[in-house]
Amino acid sequence: MAQNTPLPPFPSVTTPARQRVLSSAQLKAMGVSAGQAAARCGAGGPWQQPLPGVFVLHPGALSGRERLRSALLYAGRPPASGRGPVPSRAADPAYGEAMLTGLAALSLYGFAAAPPATAVERIDVLVPRARRLRSAGYARLLRTAEPPRPERVDGLPVAPVARALADAVAGPGDALTVRRLLTEAVRGGHCEPAVVVGELNRVKALGRPQVAHALDTLLSEGRAMAEERLYDMVRAHGLEEPMWNVDLRLPGGPHLGGVDAYWPDEAVAAVLDIGAPRHSPLAEGRRQEEHEAEWSAYAARREHLERLGVTVVHLAPEKLRDAREQQATVVRTALMAAADREPAAYVMILPR
Repeated sequence: MAQNTPLPPFPSVTTPARQRVLSSAQLKAMGVSAGQAAARCGAGGPWQQPLPGVFVLHPGALSGRERLRSALLYAGRPPASGRGPVPSRAADPAYGEAMLTGLAALSLYGFAAAPPATAVERIDVLVPRARRLRSAGYARLLRTAEPPRPERVDGLPVAPVARALADAVAGPGDALTVRRLLTEAVRGGHCEPAVVVGELNRVKALGRPQVAHALDTLLSEGRAMAEERLYDMVRAHGLEEPMWNVDLRLPGGPHLGGVDAYWPDEAVAAVLDIGAPRHSPLAEGRRQEEHEAEWSAYAARREHLERLGVTVVHLAPEKLRDAREQQATVVRTALMAAADREPAAYVMILPR
C-alpha cells in the first residue's frame, strides 16, 4: 500500500493571529517558495489557497476579516511582469492601491443595513483603471480612473462612505435595501446627501429604478437633519428666535420663495443650500435645458429678495455640522448689519 509522502522541510512561518492570510510575495520574503506553499494546500494540508496568490495559514472556514484581507491581497498584488503602473506614495505596502468598497466596506463602517463580512457573497475591491487583473472567486474588482483616498477601518483600506455606498447600490438590488442603505448613510451622519448624489452620478447609478425611487427619501432625510442642526445652532449660540419655514410674498404680488428661517425685524433670511439644484454633472436622462431652467429660477428668486433689501444667508448642511460656531457668526453678523442698511420692502410672511 502506498504511503503518504511527507512534506519536505519547511521554513518557520510565525505571524500574529490577525494576519494569518499572506500573499505569495509575503511568503517568499519569509523564505517560502511558491511550490512549498502550494504543497501545503493539498487535500488534508494545513493551509488553503482561496484566491490566486493568496494563502490562509489554517484549514477550515475563513473569518470575515480573512475574506476581506485575502480579497485585498489578491487585488493589490504587484503585476507578475513588474511593468504595471507605478503605485502612488499613498499605496499600502501589502495592498497597493486596492481598497474595499460596496457592501463589504459598509459592513466595516458598521451599517446595520449591510450584511456582516462573512455573509457578503462578492467582496468588491476598488482598483485603478490601469490595473490589469481579473475578478476571481469572491473578489470582484471595480476599476476607476480616479481612485479616492482610502480610509483605514480596522486596519484595512476602505473607500470613503459615499463611494462605497454608490458602488453598493450601482448593481442589481432590491429597492428596500437600497433605500435603507441611503437613509442610514445620512441619518447616521456618515455623509451629506449632495456628496452621495455626486458619487451615484459618478458611477452612473442615478438612472437605476431602485436608486431613483430612493432619492426622494434620501433628500428628505438630509433636509430634516439639516433643519435640526439649524435649530440647534440658533438656540445654542443665543440667536434671536426666527420665524421657521415660511414663504415670502409681495402684497398682491408674486411669490418670492420659501426660506428656512426669517428674522422680520432685520429682514434676514437663512436658506439651507440642500434644496438648491446641484452643480454636479447631470443625472442620466435629465435634459440640459430643464437643469438650466431650474437653476435660473432658483437664482432669480434669491436675487429678487436681495433687491428688496432682504439679506439672504446661505448655510451648507455640512458646515452646520462641522463649523456650527462659524455659521452662527455669519448669521449674527447679518443681523447686526441690519441697522446700517436701508429699510427693506414690506413682504408678507406666510406659513410654508
